[in-house]
Amino acid sequence: MIKIQNHINGKYREPLKQKYLDNYNPSKGEVYSLIADSDEEDVAMAVEFAKSALPEWKVLPDEKRFKILNRVAELIDENQNKLAEAESTDQGKPLYVARAEINRAAQNFRFFATAAMQFASESHNMAGYAVNYTLKTPIGVVGCISPWNLPLYLFTWKIAPALATGNCVVAKPSEITPMTAYLLGELCNEAGMPPGVLNIVHGLGPKVGSALVSHPGIKAISFTGGTATGKNIAATAAPMFKKLSLELGGKNPNIIFADCDLDKAVHTTVRSSFQNQGEICLCGSRIFVERSLYEDFKQKFVEQIKKLKVGPALDPDTKVGAIVSKMHFEKILSYIELAKEEGGNLIAGGNIVKPDGHENGWYIEPTLIENLPYTCRTNQEEIFGPVVSITPFDTVEEVLKMANSTEYGLACSIWTENLSKAHRVAAEIESGIVWINCWLLRDLRTPFGGVKQSGVGREGGWYAMNFFTEAKNVCVKL
Repeated sequence: MIKIQNHINGKYREPLKQKYLDNYNPSKGEVYSLIADSDEEDVAMAVEFAKSALPEWKVLPDEKRFKILNRVAELIDENQNKLAEAESTDQGKPLYVARAEINRAAQNFRFFATAAMQFASESHNMAGYAVNYTLKTPIGVVGCISPWNLPLYLFTWKIAPALATGNCVVAKPSEITPMTAYLLGELCNEAGMPPGVLNIVHGLGPKVGSALVSHPGIKAISFTGGTATGKNIAATAAPMFKKLSLELGGKNPNIIFADCDLDKAVHTTVRSSFQNQGEICLCGSRIFVERSLYEDFKQKFVEQIKKLKVGPALDPDTKVGAIVSKMHFEKILSYIELAKEEGGNLIAGGNIVKPDGHENGWYIEPTLIENLPYTCRTNQEEIFGPVVSITPFDTVEEVLKMANSTEYGLACSIWTENLSKAHRVAAEIESGIVWINCWLLRDLRTPFGGVKQSGVGREGGWYAMNFFTEAKNVCVKL
């Protein structure tokens, strides 16, 4: 059985206390590997090695840093099949989804490798009697904590800009999906990354994550995960004056107007509801449909849901895979029961699935619920699974009230052929990201993040590069 070890100072190492946790294959509901059960001592060791590597890495010429990071991207591409199969097995997602995510992981490294060559200081002339220039320098040693839903995709989304700007990193992948981060260490070595520049420490959030956040040698924290955990991180990091980037929960609305392209809206909304089993922070879990289109949309939507095959991650015909863990599986089922108690009518799905040969895996049918009040818990709390509600509306004002009613504000999709309406709703929706007549169409240069309890700060493009640097203004009197 594979032992997933820490990758510290360029070497795979057992946790200092030599303890391990079980790592499950969600498709089978069985332990298939072991993961290092690290603690604050492992984190402290990683921080010390990162500190030692920092003086050389932060002054490395941009072109050399580009070559190393770009080589990592090439190696991810070369190992796409191996990484995709590992991701599917570890997380439960269909293989076609995993392949797309591994491709994006390579893009993350390639994009920020290029950005390392383009990142520039600023200059401001004061009417001929002084010149200001702004230096952007690495923060130092930074902590990156990534979630279990898009493991390598979001792991690389954090560490690539941190490394590109000259920082050294101590990173913690989710203990639920550690495999591809474990494999990445070997690729970084092959790419020629100096020892200590990227350190990967595995283990539980309350032990490894907390140690990372509280360690005085970690100067910034980039975290993606649940809102409750984000609050705890902020409570620890803020009094220590660490820089914080928090990408947290979502309860995203899809707003379908009667003048939309119906077939495209249905097709994409099925995707945005159930891709990756609904375990994407950007998934639309509340569907609002203009009343005159409601029945037609619902009928077509249900027809498409019933065509989605639920099954093992590595089955090429699978469209909806396994839920990531037994705990999360039970949480999702509890929300389906709650929806019934709140008066909801299940018009599709809601049942456990037991595929042949994988009866012990964690599978739930894509589920659609109607007749729920927009203020109920099912419509207000993040479920993070293949469960969505559908609600009719009559006016723009009404749908904005319902869409903006949650404590979250991460993403929104709007479907209309009316240009003025699209811009109006986009401006008034409380959300960090708005898609019009599309979903998950991403330009890596744009700001990524949410409002309200969906997070603090923005990732992507220069936003990420600026987060991982300190700005110093120098004023020269002429």
